[in-house]
Formats: sequence, structure tokens, C-alpha cells
Amino acid sequence: MSVTIRPHEGKLGVLLPGMGAVATTFIAGVEAVKAGLGKPIGSLTQMGTIRLGQRTDDNSPKIRDFVPLAPLEDLVFGGWDIFDEDVYAAATRSGVLDKDLLRALRPQLEKLRPWPAVFDQRYVKKLNGTHVKKGDSWMEKARMLIDDIDRFKRANGLDRTVMIWCGSTEIFLEKKPVHETIEAFELGLMENDPHIAPSMVYAYAAIMTGTPFANGAPNLTCDIPALLALAQREGVPVAGKDFKTGQTLMKTILAPGFKARMLGLDGWFSTNILGNRDGEVLDDPESFKTKEESKLSVLEHILQPEKHPDLYGHISHKVRINYYPPRGDNKEGWDSIDIFGWMNMPMQIKVDFLCRDSILAAPLVLDLALFMDLAGRSGMKGIQEWLSFYFKAPQHAPGLYPEHDLFIQLMKLKNTLRHMKGEELITHLGLEYYD
Repeated sequence: MSVTIRPHEGKLGVLLPGMGAVATTFIAGVEAVKAGLGKPIGSLTQMGTIRLGQRTDDNSPKIRDFVPLAPLEDLVFGGWDIFDEDVYAAATRSGVLDKDLLRALRPQLEKLRPWPAVFDQRYVKKLNGTHVKKGDSWMEKARMLIDDIDRFKRANGLDRTVMIWCGSTEIFLEKKPVHETIEAFELGLMENDPHIAPSMVYAYAAIMTGTPFANGAPNLTCDIPALLALAQREGVPVAGKDFKTGQTLMKTILAPGFKARMLGLDGWFSTNILGNRDGEVLDDPESFKTKEESKLSVLEHILQPEKHPDLYGHISHKVRINYYPPRGDNKEGWDSIDIFGWMNMPMQIKVDFLCRDSILAAPLVLDLALFMDLAGRSGMKGIQEWLSFYFKAPQHAPGLYPEHDLFIQLMKLKNTLRHMKGEELITHLGLEYYD
């Protein structure tokens, strides 16, 4: 039985807290695709296919033709940033995309300027925001965000909105009593509780306006009980957290392969150098701890050392991030991996991934915007675990472990789409071909 999906009538507003390298690369890329100046490489919604029926049916439509996703022409962009510069200026400063491409898109990009952000330097110590909202409490600032969203919808004649957090990594926070219930959280907003970070204020404003919210950073944000309960109450989808881009993408590709072949792992040492705003923020130990928690959890959940103690019971796993301004957005991730095989014989794998962080993240922002909108129109609410494919630390129901294996995540995503449309789920059993 298929799911009832409301049609995508009218425009879709894509709200972006943090309009730095990732957000401006995403916006410029979408405008380039619309203008016929580039292709949406890396985007599952735009370039991916989905198999229907048996392999012999040869029926694999594009995902965008199979489920009713909002077309790129319907997207309208808006957002907040702590610096007052238009998208063209921010994209040029970030130095991610080709300057000739940006110049060709300059008229569209210069029209987009961020609204003042909700910001507090206590939570992102390496940045000093100058374009920020003034208010006496978190609640007052949340209401300002809600007003921004309402004005944005009215000004652009929008049918609906989604919000994708593209802001910086905040300091490491743990769950506290203020996070446990909606009532405690709203009281904390009014009393400026220090355990409430700006990203939580954005998530609250999103949910209260019926806006699906996805968290692209490792911050403690919409994964607290209060906001999850609020999302259930208001019927709003939420997802997160931390975009799966460079080094962790490699881990979720390689580690499932080691486990599939029952190859042992002694250690995995990862180090990164990057020079963008993200690197500057992560130069602060408290922000790095938030990122480290996200990165370190991947191997443990994929390899399940408690079930395979001989192979993965004593892994040494280290992660380092170094701020190196000359590299800008061109991150380099080194991985030195010590594995062992038959008769405990040691082997080594070296990976040097010279990646572009925002180039890998931009298509994730697009896919999440379109899939979160689809979830909202399908009546789905709360945690969208089927979108784990996009995150380093996927949100999941209490009592479950997160699924980190990239290939299982992709199967789950596509089977969810098949379920929505009433198609048979694919198990890859394949015995019917040999009857």
C-alpha cells in the first residue's frame, strides 16, 4: 500500500542557518544547474536511479521521476549568517567554485543577503559575529526567527519551507534536565539557560513553524527529548546529524568491506588539514570535541567489537583536525589503517583523500532539502532514520544503535521510497531467477 503524498504545489523555501562555504556552494550550484552551466554531480535526487521489480524487468527510473520531488525551479533560498555579505561575496571569499562560474551567476547571487543570526560566542569561540540579533532571551530570539520565516514565506509566496543547518560546529554539550521536556525547554528559552545553544533555538523555531529541520553539524540540537517530542506533537520531520563528506565517508565505505570479509583491524589513525571557517572553528578544543564524538562513533557501530572481539576488540582509533589556512576549503584527509588477515598476518592501507569539503556537502544539502520536504508532504514526523545515508552520526529511535554502513543506509533509503509508492521492496535474495 502506498503512502498519500501531498503534491508539491507552489514554491519551496530552503532556509539555511549559516551562509558560508557550504550554503553558498549549494545555492550557486543549484543556480548553475538551472542555467545549464553545470551538472548536479553527487546528488542522489538529481542523478540517482531506483530499481523497481526484478532485474530482468530493466526498470530503473531516475529517483526524481519516481517520487514527486520539488523541481529545482521551485526552490527559493533564504537564511541567516553572522557576517553581512551577499551570497556572491561569500562564495567568492570562500574560494570553492570557479570564479568564472560565479561571475556568470552574479546577478542572482547578489540578490541573496542573510538576515541577522542568532549567535553567542560562548558556543563558537573562534568566531566573532557582527551581524546578530539582539534580544533579552533565547525565547525572544526564537520569536525573531519565527518572524523571519513568516516574512520570507509571505514575501516569496511560498507554499512550504525546510531548514538545513549549515552553520558552525558548537562546543560539546551533554543532555541536561532542560532538554528533557517541552515545558522545561521552553522555560529554559525564557530564562537563557546556558545548556541551550543557538542551533537548538533554530530547531525550535523551525518545528514551531512546521518546517522540517535537518542538522548538518555534530551539535546537540534536535536530538534532545524536548525537541523530538515537539516534532512529534507538531507533525514535523527532523533528521541529523553532521554531513557525511570526506574522511568519514571513506570510513563508511571501507569499514563495511573489512567486516564483510572478516578482516581484523588493529588501528585507524585519521588526520585532516583544512583552512576554511570550519577549520578555524574546530581549532577550538571544545568545538573539536563535538566533531570528534561524531567521527569516533562510526567504526564502533559498523564493526560491532562486542560481537567480533578477536577482530575488532582492541582497536586504536585516533582522529586529528588541524587548521591550516593556505588550504582553504580544499581539505586533505590522511588515513593510516592497520589491518590483519589469515593467521594474524599484518597489512596496511594508506588513504590520502584530497577533497573539497563544500563540493561534497552541497549535494547533500540539496538532497536533504528535497527529501525532508517529501517527508513532510507524506505525513512523516519525528526522526527520519531513512536519511542516515547523509550523516556521520545518524539520529535513531531510543534503544536502537545507529546504522552507519553506507550500503545498508542506501538500501534503507531506496526501500523507503519504494514503500512510499507502494512498490515491492528489494531484498536482493534473487532465488526467483533460478527456480
